[in-house]
Amino acid sequence: MTHTLLKGKRGLVVGIANEHSIAAGCANAFRNAGADLAVTYANATSKPYVAPVAEALEAAIFLPLNVQDDAETAAVFDRIASDWGRLDFLLHSVAFCPRDDLHGPVSQCSKEGFAEAMDISVHSLIRLTKLAVPLMTDGGSILTMSYYGAEKVVDNYNIMGPVKSALEGTVRYLAAELGPRQIRVNALSPGPVQTRAGSGIAHFDALINDARKRAPTRSLVSLEDIGHVATGLVSDLSAKVTGDITYVDGGYHVVA
Repeated sequence: MTHTLLKGKRGLVVGIANEHSIAAGCANAFRNAGADLAVTYANATSKPYVAPVAEALEAAIFLPLNVQDDAETAAVFDRIASDWGRLDFLLHSVAFCPRDDLHGPVSQCSKEGFAEAMDISVHSLIRLTKLAVPLMTDGGSILTMSYYGAEKVVDNYNIMGPVKSALEGTVRYLAAELGPRQIRVNALSPGPVQTRAGSGIAHFDALINDARKRAPTRSLVSLEDIGHVATGLVSDLSAKVTGDITYVDGGYHVVA
């Protein structure tokens, strides 16, 4: 579906891993709605997988961005400032936890693993927001990705549950802080999707099957479903929506 909801808007998309990632689905929807996009890739290993996505999106800016590298982070926003002079929206779709800590019980999570998961998955949102805000001169929208495991205990989600809880808390506080500047901050909470990130969770197939059976719609969500809602949230249609966690899961989160 092509429309003009985001015509004239300029957005930064951080977190595309490949064409099947949630961030790619959102970016496709943004572009189909008329937005001009800046796209980043995490490192040289991921670049070959992200480059075709960026090309298909006709991304005006395509740069490396390891969110733990302050110089790379600054370079992305400097380029946006020099090329565009402003930024209308930011999509943060970044999460990571070391494998041993992700697959182990919360009580056994290492200090180092917890710190790295929090830094990449949560504090990176704060760092990106700090640099985005000066470019959002006429207001803007910041959107991140959460999951139901932030609210309820989900088998095998382990330490990422507390990490996503922290992310959702950060969204609320940023929304309150930036609201007077007409900058909105929200999170999407999609149901499980077959992505590279999701496949890192133990017994992910069981999680997928449970979601399909228990969701009121009796179906899984698609990248297109998620992208449509993301587009609405970064658009002017959601001008008074901020601090929210918006579920895109076929109603799974309402079922006991």
